[in-house]
Amino acid sequence: MRTFRNSTRWSVAAAAGLLAVSALPATAAPAPGAATAPVPGRYLHQKLDWRPCDGGALECAPMAVPRDWRHPDAGPDLTVEVSRHRATGPGPRRGVLMMAAGGPGASGLDRPAGFAAHSPDLAAAYDVVGFDQRGVGASTRVVCSDQPTVDAFFATDLRDRSAPAVRATFERARSFVRDCRRASGDLLPYLTTDQAVHDMDLFRALLGAARISYYGPSYATFLGAYYATEFPGRVQRMVLDSNVDFSGSWEAFMTGQPLSFQRRYTEDFLPWLAARDAVYHQGRTPAEAAAGYERLRRSLRDHPLDLDGTRVGPDNLDVFATDSLYNTAGFAPLATALGVLARPEGADPAVRAALARRLQHPMDARFFADFFTVTCGDTPWNRSPDHWVRQSARETREHPLAGARELTFAAICASWPRAAAVPHIEVTGRGLPPVLMLNSEHDPATYYEGALRAHRALPTSRLVTVTGGGDHGQFQNGNACVDALVTGYLLDDRVPAGDTACAANPLPAAAAARR
Repeated sequence: MRTFRNSTRWSVAAAAGLLAVSALPATAAPAPGAATAPVPGRYLHQKLDWRPCDGGALECAPMAVPRDWRHPDAGPDLTVEVSRHRATGPGPRRGVLMMAAGGPGASGLDRPAGFAAHSPDLAAAYDVVGFDQRGVGASTRVVCSDQPTVDAFFATDLRDRSAPAVRATFERARSFVRDCRRASGDLLPYLTTDQAVHDMDLFRALLGAARISYYGPSYATFLGAYYATEFPGRVQRMVLDSNVDFSGSWEAFMTGQPLSFQRRYTEDFLPWLAARDAVYHQGRTPAEAAAGYERLRRSLRDHPLDLDGTRVGPDNLDVFATDSLYNTAGFAPLATALGVLARPEGADPAVRAALARRLQHPMDARFFADFFTVTCGDTPWNRSPDHWVRQSARETREHPLAGARELTFAAICASWPRAAAVPHIEVTGRGLPPVLMLNSEHDPATYYEGALRAHRALPTSRLVTVTGGGDHGQFQNGNACVDALVTGYLLDDRVPAGDTACAANPLPAAAAARR
């Protein structure tokens, strides 16, 4: 999951090639947490109207789903847009490989094409399918605040702990929640991970597949773990890449991110930057480079910069920095940006203009809406303002890069409408085949400590640790060891005897961001 937004490079993996709709398999007894009401025939017997997606590489179709899977006859239908990339053959087929997107809040509809291009051997053997999760993109969408309102969350200095600043944070959060309730209130209780995995299982049924294989990165590991818990008999193979700690709550997981982002910044990026002082001129030691970042940040706080029409303040810098830490490919663009923001008059005009566009909207309003709808609605949150003021003050002091924003995001979830009907899903791993899990040691977003807890929740899982690395998203990230393990598992059912490791690729001397 992005720092509250989605990665665009690694999550380009999702291909869709669907089986022709045939006789539907009989529905099994509900798994723990699954819907107990019979599924009306109008959903089970619908025909997917496949057509070329925009761009032509995939086929897409709308799929009608119940608003509430626990009461499928209540309320109007929702639409989930699905996509497919048919197996190219000519060898043996391995069935359906379902892909989901990260976030929560990212679109998964067009990702099967990228997955197929990166892994033609898998695309030959599988019909690989994708979808826009309910609430997202081409599916029935959640709507909250407009883009200027979301931009205002990052228009001051989130490190400011003064009483007026704290009050303003809670006021913005409550206003955002009011916007969500006004624009999408009847949808909010049903845009949850639990509801989404029932959409996935309907999709499986409409494809005529008794079981599916699955690849999910970041938040999609949460989806995969919930699907495996509620429908264990329908899982053939499962790869969970860069794992959210799905064994606990969103609150517990997200409050661990300030430490992991600070670790990635301090232990990986700053040494990389200092070693390249001859190129970027940001300091010859990590301490000098860190001091330079803080000087730039203070300058932007005291005198926000007009960069080709984009107002750049300290929060814009922090968001750009945390986004850049997801993959080592982002290190060079971040280093370049530090130089441009410090000396914009001497920067190449094209580089300056591109950076201005990138900094204009720290977070997309559409993504913002779905992210909070899921993370605030899936599991309970502490609703005490005093608790979050104390907690976020400590994180701002100890892990300022991402800790400064903790109060903003927690305040939204603390104000979120209570969802009485959301079930508690306890991930157990019962009844599952071997599951392959991937994680790097210094992943800033889906941190390793959480991945270990998630690993323990799935007794049949094997964890592949990428040692010495911190990228978010391991498969199709240029690591031959990881790619061989995943491909061998998905094509030949080769599973490591136990947990294993792959060494990270060497840090690049310079790299263009893959965005």
